[in-house]
Amino acid sequence: MERTGCASSRKFLHALPAVPSKSVKSRARTISHPSGESLSLGVVLQFLKFGIVGISNTLLFFAVYFLLLKVFVIWYVAASGIGFMVGATNGFILNRRWTFNGHVGDALTPLRWIVVQSAGLAVNLGLVYLFVDDVGMEQLLGQVPATVIVTVLTFIANRAWTFRGHSPVVDAAG
Repeated sequence: MERTGCASSRKFLHALPAVPSKSVKSRARTISHPSGESLSLGVVLQFLKFGIVGISNTLLFFAVYFLLLKVFVIWYVAASGIGFMVGATNGFILNRRWTFNGHVGDALTPLRWIVVQSAGLAVNLGLVYLFVDDVGMEQLLGQVPATVIVTVLTFIANRAWTFRGHSPVVDAAG
């Protein structure tokens, strides 16, 4: 009997495009499942690193959100937006240097990050508003499911677009 949670996680991770990593030879190492499916160890490690960075972003986000919401009594949507931007900045720095360290960056990488994070911010604000105003969740608790959903969406977008693998530029002279 197969557990659906594991199957959906495998399908999610298996469908992601490959991003090179300096520390992991993703072609050489795979994780095999009894069903015969395999998953690149590089993708798994990258997702774990993204998760660790995400935890630091989330802790930083919630510290800023709590401080603005409870101490400075700022409107919860504005507090969420400010906290999100602080966490996103932290995330760019850590993900670029650690999670996607094999990424051959270009001048557009920070711009792509901003686009993904802006979309994530818009989704986050819409969801937190939905969970608080429409569902009736408490303001701090309403942020939790929004954070989980946005984390998954931004990982997919950042892996597929922001930090996608680029072919190295080859000098025409040889």
